[in-house]
Amino acid sequence: MKVGFVVLVGRSNVGKSTLLNALVGTKVAITSPKPQTTRRAVQGVLHVPEGQIVFVDTPGLFQKRHNALTSRLNKTAEESVTGVDVLVHVVDPHRSIGPEEEKVIKLVRSTGLKAILAINKMDEPKPRYLEDYRALAPDYVASVEISALKGSHLKTLVKEIIERLPEGEPVYPEHQITNLSNREWYAELIREKVFMLLYQEMPYTVAVEVDDISERATKNKGNILAVTARILVDDEKHQRMVIGKGGEMIRRIGSATRKELEAVTDRQVFLDLEVVVDPHWPERLV
Repeated sequence: MKVGFVVLVGRSNVGKSTLLNALVGTKVAITSPKPQTTRRAVQGVLHVPEGQIVFVDTPGLFQKRHNALTSRLNKTAEESVTGVDVLVHVVDPHRSIGPEEEKVIKLVRSTGLKAILAINKMDEPKPRYLEDYRALAPDYVASVEISALKGSHLKTLVKEIIERLPEGEPVYPEHQITNLSNREWYAELIREKVFMLLYQEMPYTVAVEVDDISERATKNKGNILAVTARILVDDEKHQRMVIGKGGEMIRRIGSATRKELEAVTDRQVFLDLEVVVDPHWPERLV
């Protein structure tokens, strides 16, 4: 069977996480219109009759290093291209080829890997720079125009990938679709809701740490899933924003997270959230 690692690279907000979720068939990576949402190399596993593809989603590359966090994200993205079999360069034809895209292209060329160009967001009207990206196609082993959001032409992309993977034994068992633990995935889900509900106001310098996941007995509904987590921000101003007036915002974040967790786990969830000021959390980012 064909088995291999496939890394998704590209600049921020080209749709890598949306593509990963669409390929795997469920949410393994959080998505947000906000830049720098992805912070770790998240793996999503696709099981197909021909074999197994382990997709690696990476943070978007940034030309300007604004702070230590941006520098760390760029390093994570660059290190993620090692030890893989195929590289998929995801681009957005609605954005011009600028310094950040040129940096990604340079990285792609330096790897020497079999690289596939995935021109994403083809569901959106009038991709102004489509021809500019089509002109890059000869430098890749294949080029596919897709819509990760609508699921268009993803089978074609998978076919192109499978053809270029080596034969081998499965890396993950058939039931496993990600490398994230429940604790890591719950933390990511909470962080996604913070970004979605506070998109305009909230900076990307926010993190979530899950402290406890346990079973809690109730009188009438059996055991429920109890999750305790901390939302980490870098100053008191952002703490007030996340909590909201009278605690309204933190309740909305908790409610949105709980509904999705209950839909995925098919059980009742109790979610206890605390907002903590910790300006040093980026130093602990792995």
